[in-house]
Amino acid sequence: MPTNKAIITTLTQKVSRRVKSFALLIDPDNVDEATCLQTLQLAKEQGADYLFIGGSLITGNNLNQVVRMAKEHTTLPVILFPGSNLHIDTEADAILLLSLISGRNPDLLIGQHIIAAPILKRSTLEVLPTGYMLVDTGRQTTVSYISNTTPIPYDKTSVAACTAMAGEMLGLQLIYMDGGSGAAQPISIAMIYAVINATEVPLIVGGGLDTPEKAIEALQAGADVVVVGNAIEKDLSLIGKIAERVRRMNEQQAS
Repeated sequence: MPTNKAIITTLTQKVSRRVKSFALLIDPDNVDEATCLQTLQLAKEQGADYLFIGGSLITGNNLNQVVRMAKEHTTLPVILFPGSNLHIDTEADAILLLSLISGRNPDLLIGQHIIAAPILKRSTLEVLPTGYMLVDTGRQTTVSYISNTTPIPYDKTSVAACTAMAGEMLGLQLIYMDGGSGAAQPISIAMIYAVINATEVPLIVGGGLDTPEKAIEALQAGADVVVVGNAIEKDLSLIGKIAERVRRMNEQQAS
């Protein structure tokens, strides 16, 4: 089984120092080669911390191409964000092994993982056990439709906190709260605050973070990593704007 723990170790150390991170999510279905190269170049130059590659539904066959381009053109950690056991590429650095703890679909709690386990065990991928929590942010998203699960209601902060606690007690090393691609609004500040105060593992937050201000608000509420994907597909300049705000936030924290 892979024993590399470089990414989780580094992230945990950053969290202990209250250093915030910015992850760029690239959906292989939504980029051509030229756009992908431009996105990667900006991520490297502007200071993104992580590259998440994947999506809830990948209909094309260019996952491997995107992973290879990311490895060739950046030194950023390349982390798979899989929608199923089909979305595995062993050339990446790590994989978020997502257990959808907010839902009751057994296939996404353990079923897909059983199929993926032999492949992951033979690979050199760093496996990041992640409690994935889908939150209702005002619009049905691809992930809620594909997963056939009901998201946590937007205002049920105690449900989110207890769900995250359960995931931590089950041994999951990360919690990822997601409003889904194209979310109508970000996950509430109150919910982020409730989850971060109920758990001690790093918290990743994504969905609806379509401005630098929204990304910073999520980090200020307690998120350790913000993930932005759909908004950047529409406006690549957001990479630099968000990276700069996160960098300034970290500098202020250190001073």
